[in-house]
Amino acid sequence: MRVALVQLTTGRDLAANLDLVRAGIREAAARRAAVVVFPEASMRAFGNSLVDIAEPLDGPWATAVAAAADEAGVVVVVGMFTPGDADTVRNTLLVHGRGVHAHYDKIHLYDAFGFKESDTVTAGTEPRQFTVDEVTFGLGTCYDVRFPALFTANAEAGAQVQIVCASWGAGPGKAEQWDLLVRARAADTTSYVLACGQSDPSAAGVDARRGAPTGIGRSAVVSPYGKLIERAGDGPEILYADIDPSAVEEARRTLPVLANRVML
Repeated sequence: MRVALVQLTTGRDLAANLDLVRAGIREAAARRAAVVVFPEASMRAFGNSLVDIAEPLDGPWATAVAAAADEAGVVVVVGMFTPGDADTVRNTLLVHGRGVHAHYDKIHLYDAFGFKESDTVTAGTEPRQFTVDEVTFGLGTCYDVRFPALFTANAEAGAQVQIVCASWGAGPGKAEQWDLLVRARAADTTSYVLACGQSDPSAAGVDARRGAPTGIGRSAVVSPYGKLIERAGDGPEILYADIDPSAVEEARRTLPVLANRVML
């Protein structure tokens, strides 16, 4: 199965961001990708108001993305915002295409490095997976990648591939942490990891609010043994990779960390 990771930088304008998503879907479909992954906050970049643009999964922005996925014949995973509790939003991954319609609400909120996502976002509570052509994918969003239990839960629910959509905050050591964490989540679940981040706004020629987690690029595809297969730079680009479920089966026979795990 061919997958595509569309690394881009979104801004404040929903229509402009939707155009970026549509263009990414078309290009990935032309390259025969079956699953097309976009970053967290593709609907609107962090550093902008979110409550005023949050919409349900059948709202106009989400419906337009779903229509683009259906037209291209692909499954799309894209970051958006849905209504939360008491004037907050949920940081949501929409999954649509090829008969799949699912979503995941980010569980671990980014209250770190001087940013407090919980001020404006309601946390999700449940892991989510979806299946395409007998390949099962688990979902995670940005700060989730620091919490191995979520990815173990996905793997135990059948996930062979872990998707991490992000808008990673910049700062000293942050790129190194991102690189380490996406490889670690592959190795400790013997799963592929597809880690798709927002590109660095400065590399994309986009103005961004200082202090907001607006992306550093470095999207990556990682093997079930934690080996880096593909990595993006800091600007907009699309990564392509071919996922082989038999490689996951082989890794789990050779390195049965999921089977050997002891509950403490």
